[in-house]
Amino acid sequence: MNITLMHPGAFPLTLFYESACPLCDSEMRNLMLRNREGLLRFVDVSAPDFAGPPPGCSHEDLLSLMHGLRADGQVIRSVEVFRLAYAAVGLPGVSRALSLPVLRPLAETLYPWIARHRHHVPAWISGLVFGRALRRAAEHAARQPRCTAERCTR
Repeated sequence: MNITLMHPGAFPLTLFYESACPLCDSEMRNLMLRNREGLLRFVDVSAPDFAGPPPGCSHEDLLSLMHGLRADGQVIRSVEVFRLAYAAVGLPGVSRALSLPVLRPLAETLYPWIARHRHHVPAWISGLVFGRALRRAAEHAARQPRCTAERCTR
């Protein structure tokens, strides 16, 4: 079934992330490479030109937990953002896993702790966690046709 029909009003989903965090940056690069349908938008809250948080949020909120802004204007937080993001990029298994009765409460409990301590995670761990996924996503993206108004190439 079409992901937009399964989650009406969710897409495009804007993800607010911090590129200054190696773990966050690796995960977002993974999602960016897989975002072939354009269902996700990415806003780096640590960029000098950051325009500001969505309504009802502060910059500190965005730095404390992952936040997303659904197309219908609803702000979502924490693991729910990841569930929708991974479903949007064609990884419904990750999304479903985060929704399982056993894993959902575990993820909801662990994620705030991970978010608070993310700057202490060594960059090599980010590479270990997302390195293979980034390589696969980059290889897949390289095989996709690149089209301009004049022609398509592989």
